[in-house]
Amino acid sequence: MAKKIQNKTGAFLATGRRKKSIARVRLYPGKGEFTINNRGVEEYLQRDTLILIAKQPLTLTGTTDKFDVVVNVVGGGLSGQAGAIRHGIARALVEASETYKKELKEAGFLTRDPRMKERKKYGLKKARKAPQFSKR
Repeated sequence: MAKKIQNKTGAFLATGRRKKSIARVRLYPGKGEFTINNRGVEEYLQRDTLILIAKQPLTLTGTTDKFDVVVNVVGGGLSGQAGAIRHGIARALVEASETYKKELKEAGFLTRDPRMKERKKYGLKKARKAPQFSKR
């Protein structure tokens, strides 16, 4: 069994990524508080769908009131950040207890989403958009 990643305060640490966003997640045994960049989850993510996405691993495993979640997230937009938070929480839950691994893996929360923005090519306006063709 792998060594658990835990800091001195007893928090379970994990990193989640999606698109250009990176979320550093700490799970503390607690009563269900959820903070992102020193703000409440509702205040930071604003949209209900993004809040739902971020909390999916906790609701799936039934641990919404067992852990306090502290997240530091940088890069990308809110949608990518919500996905990164979901990925990080899922990985931290596996650090907390291996029993959650099977259901989180089946739900696809432990798999990093590989889709990234395609690079712009020279001679084109964006990654694939070409300038308007002119015959004369």
